[in-house]
Amino acid sequence: MKHSSLGILLTAVAAVASCNSKAESTQKVQVASTTDSSPPTIDASALRDAAKGDVLNQFYQSRNWQAAWSPAAEQALRQELADRARHGLDRVTFLPNTEGATPAALDVALTKAALYYAGALARGLTDPTKLHKIYTIPRPDIDLPKGLQKALETGKVGEWFDSLAPQTDEYRALSKAYLDQSKAAKRETRTEIGHGDLIHVGEHDPRVPLIAKALESSGYLEKQPDTAPAPADGGDSSAQDTQNADLYTPRIETAVKQLQTDFGIADDGIVGPDTLSALNAGPAEHARSLAVALDRRRWLSRTPPATRIDVNTAAAELQYFRDGQPVNRRKVIVGQPGKETPQLQAPIFRLVANPTWTVPRSIQRTEMAGKSQAYFRRNNLEWRNGWIVQKSGEGNALGLVKFDMKDGQAIYLHDTSARSLFDRNVRQLSHGCVRVHDALGFADMIASDEGVVDKWQKARTSGENSYVPLPKEIPVRLLYHPAFVGAAGQVQYRPDNYGWNDPIAKALGFGGGGGQKYRTSFNDIGP
Repeated sequence: MKHSSLGILLTAVAAVASCNSKAESTQKVQVASTTDSSPPTIDASALRDAAKGDVLNQFYQSRNWQAAWSPAAEQALRQELADRARHGLDRVTFLPNTEGATPAALDVALTKAALYYAGALARGLTDPTKLHKIYTIPRPDIDLPKGLQKALETGKVGEWFDSLAPQTDEYRALSKAYLDQSKAAKRETRTEIGHGDLIHVGEHDPRVPLIAKALESSGYLEKQPDTAPAPADGGDSSAQDTQNADLYTPRIETAVKQLQTDFGIADDGIVGPDTLSALNAGPAEHARSLAVALDRRRWLSRTPPATRIDVNTAAAELQYFRDGQPVNRRKVIVGQPGKETPQLQAPIFRLVANPTWTVPRSIQRTEMAGKSQAYFRRNNLEWRNGWIVQKSGEGNALGLVKFDMKDGQAIYLHDTSARSLFDRNVRQLSHGCVRVHDALGFADMIASDEGVVDKWQKARTSGENSYVPLPKEIPVRLLYHPAFVGAAGQVQYRPDNYGWNDPIAKALGFGGGGGQKYRTSFNDIGP
């Protein structure tokens, strides 16, 4: 079954059409079995009238126009749909109200809902290739109608649905976090915390009670008992409580540090603008981000390359997997808003020592327009055949190593001469390429793993622009995951600086325009 026709089915939920009165009067329905495991006998012409569209038509043709849904199978489907919140899909209607539908219309409606829901689990409710101009990361390729037929024949409808979503620890952690944050959001009453001066531990500030409440509702701070023991000196404990309610205590600071860690903010315990933005997000915003995260994970192939490099551009972090095991994690710098690093998969095929940098036309026409000869000399630039080229050296924008990729987008990993930028919390700073922290150390690691250490060291020490092909290409996936599971196994959140969550959230039934976005004023000419 081609995905083009299946996509037509999965992009919208159509209302169940009731057969007209003439069809109802001529339709013959008989109970085929007294057990719950057999579908009813429905006249083939009634099924033909109800099964509109290529996918449904082919589905029932393969069944010789026999009904598909026994009472037991229908119950299993309805139970799966009732439990769809664990996939962040509880705001989506897959099966409209079937009350009063004819047997044929009901059977077709169940099939349509089953395929729609199965597609959401197997490939995502949304289609990244329609949301983004560039998206080349492989997606699952599953024959859903065939799978549903087999599940109905074997009586394993529930088991089939359970097999479609990702079976990873990360997906399960995101799912649990979504359920927890959704529950917290329903019972939350929140007042937004206003901005103001920085708050340090030991200081009094009227915003502290709201900060504590926000930390409690998000699960970072255990709620204190409503009553406290009387003071030893017999004083008025209520007066003391009132006096200390706005005190920023070490207990609250500890919770703030954990929140800062989870949001990629400097974990200094000081409450500033970025920390307040994270506090104001709250469980409702967390749930929204997590629902989007679950759909993004469903976009991905269930069998990624065992040896690969995954870059999370939302977290500005790289993870290196070798034979299925994570072996290295490090900071990166990625594209700034407006010059976003695209979501693609492409392999590294060689290491480039002491690279030169050919400045793209877009940078030539903007940042470098009108630069003086003194600027060119200072930055080791020259004109070559109509292009501006930066010669090899420590000050080169690509640094001392480039990880060449085959992607057709001129996107690659590389070193940088501006290494102090890795100390920033928000690292969406580049023109789209990925700058790697301690890139030389990372190149040494790859050269060792691929058995080309001698060639690499010779190229490095030559001081010349040199190429070292890898015996096996290493796939790189450039992903965008604002909600993810960190190295310690905890769910973490990053701002949706690219604004790419909004259309997915809308499709999932959430409001648009949510989520904090951290901005940076820094800009440079590097790729």
